[in-house]
Amino acid sequence: MLKEKLYKIRMQILVVVGVFSYLLPLTSYLFTSCARMGQPDGGWYDDDPPKVVGSTPDDRATNIKTNKITIFFDEFIKIDNPTEKVIVSPPQLETPEIKASGKKIVVELKDTLKENTTYSIDFSDAISDNNEGNPMGNYTFTFSTGEQIDTFEIAGYVLDASNLEPIKGIAVGLYDDLSDTAFTTKPLMRISRTDGRGRFVVKGVAPGTYRAYALQDMDGDFCFKQMGEMIAFSHETFSPSSKPDTRTDTIWRDSLHIDALRQVPYTHFLPDDVTLLAFLHPQTNRYLLKTERAEANKFSIYFTYGDSLLPEIKGLNFEADSAFVIETNEKRDTVHFWLRDTTLINQDTLRMDITYHMTDTLGNLVLYTDSALEILPKVPYEKRVKELNKEIEKWQKQQEKRKKNGQPYDSIYPVKPLEVKYNIPSSATPESRITVEMPTPLEVCDTSKVHLYSMIDSVWYQTPCEFRQVPNTLRQYELLVDWRLETEYSFEVDSAAFVDIYGVASKANKQGIKVKGPDDFSLLVVNVSGLEVADTSIIVQLLSSSDSPEREVRVKKGAARFEYLSPGKYYMRAFVDANGNGIWDTGDYKEDRQAEEVYYYPQEIECKAKWDVTKSWNVKEKPRFLQKPGAITKQKPDQEKKLKNRNVERAKQLGIEYLKTKGVRL
Repeated sequence: MLKEKLYKIRMQILVVVGVFSYLLPLTSYLFTSCARMGQPDGGWYDDDPPKVVGSTPDDRATNIKTNKITIFFDEFIKIDNPTEKVIVSPPQLETPEIKASGKKIVVELKDTLKENTTYSIDFSDAISDNNEGNPMGNYTFTFSTGEQIDTFEIAGYVLDASNLEPIKGIAVGLYDDLSDTAFTTKPLMRISRTDGRGRFVVKGVAPGTYRAYALQDMDGDFCFKQMGEMIAFSHETFSPSSKPDTRTDTIWRDSLHIDALRQVPYTHFLPDDVTLLAFLHPQTNRYLLKTERAEANKFSIYFTYGDSLLPEIKGLNFEADSAFVIETNEKRDTVHFWLRDTTLINQDTLRMDITYHMTDTLGNLVLYTDSALEILPKVPYEKRVKELNKEIEKWQKQQEKRKKNGQPYDSIYPVKPLEVKYNIPSSATPESRITVEMPTPLEVCDTSKVHLYSMIDSVWYQTPCEFRQVPNTLRQYELLVDWRLETEYSFEVDSAAFVDIYGVASKANKQGIKVKGPDDFSLLVVNVSGLEVADTSIIVQLLSSSDSPEREVRVKKGAARFEYLSPGKYYMRAFVDANGNGIWDTGDYKEDRQAEEVYYYPQEIECKAKWDVTKSWNVKEKPRFLQKPGAITKQKPDQEKKLKNRNVERAKQLGIEYLKTKGVRL
């Protein structure tokens, strides 16, 4: 028995001696290689982030009078994109100079320092070491020109008011001046900038009462003066505060495994959920953007804003009376002039005076004339003739070849028919809409040559329908019909049903349409709550995976009802149609009007054939910044910079993992 114990002790001693004989040269190797960073021959990487070792003046120093700040680090560092990532607050009208040099960062403020003010220089995650790129993490340097440092923080989100997309990079600022004129007359007091989640944190805030604003500043004055700047404003006021709190930090063993969850005490600053909904003002100032003649048979005039008065054309080298067919878009900010006469189409230079309404310096619409404008086609007449001759020559060779081979051939070059675009689904629902788009304005639209037939008991019957021009358009037409379920249709157009202003006629067209049966559809009913407005002013839209509307209905008696819905996965949003025009409208700061409210259903909705789906949706149950599903959010969060921690793998290569498995602690 004694011999067996002595034998076991002896073996343990041999194991320990063997381990130390292996560990000793390895330890020596580790110590020698620690002095070398990023060794490709098996040494240790420098995985430690840079550390601040001092600064001039000191961080959080008071009564500072210098505009130059120097921050020292324990290793060589670099700054990633300082003009965008580094935020100085209060905002600087003259851009600060921020440079990384060796083991230091030098910040030189160009503006005169304000008295009794806390300054914060937020580097975000822009600082990393120069050799390995290890990120330092979020870092903010603070000092005060007065006796104390203001430490409160205000945080929240900025979203696009039209679709709740997070807005990255927009400036967010505070005013303690609560008047409505502050935003247009004074620079923001303290600022921050949003990240990829639309989140902002304004630091160095003093006790008081504030309003928050967002501004896509285009001229660098930190106040709203240009109509093209995206803005967000709110009349809500708040006072910053703080409380002790704890958060859960995750300790990672490596990139895949969690080592521990640790409760960490911290100071929780409030409010931390300020939500600003940003919008662009409607462009009401009217001026000429450009003239264009992309096609020889028409020229176009583009304005910044529409007007009831169309431009008046005076031809200088042609007769303008009755020379055009005029087409406008819905907003009437774009006007197309289709040339009727072939002679004018073949004329390369059209010289003209254009008279139109334009906004003057006082903001009033006045008549203005652009004189002696020359409008030229993108492709000159001579080149168009050459291209046509090449095409005819190619056709003639083909016909000669067919003639030699004894095949049918033509001797007259065919006239190309009118290329009508038919938007007709082969498989339709009772909600489907057939539209037809003409490439040029029509001279003739013979509706007697447009037919719709339906098959009943294997026999085709004429089906009542109306083919008409879409209201307020020139070249769009639609077919109005009451579709019947489980019915097969045939939409047929005779040749020459449509003839354009150049005498070009359409060819015959025929297309089958099959309307599905009730078992092929789903019914979705959404009970909407949470808004204190009339039901009929709420429009609910079903969205595709690309966030584009596929169907929309008005809420009636508290519910949005989507019938004959094709099976699939959908998303959903709603907006309050305050003015009843059926479209979402932006806001206006001068009129103190917010953009129309938009809400997103926070989950995907799956609809299956023969299913009736009912959803209850309180649109305000979740805050707006948590509503939009990530699957359809285009603005993704910034990728978090992490330490590479490559020494774990290197340690495995050097055998340390093997030693640990034997119980050796390092």
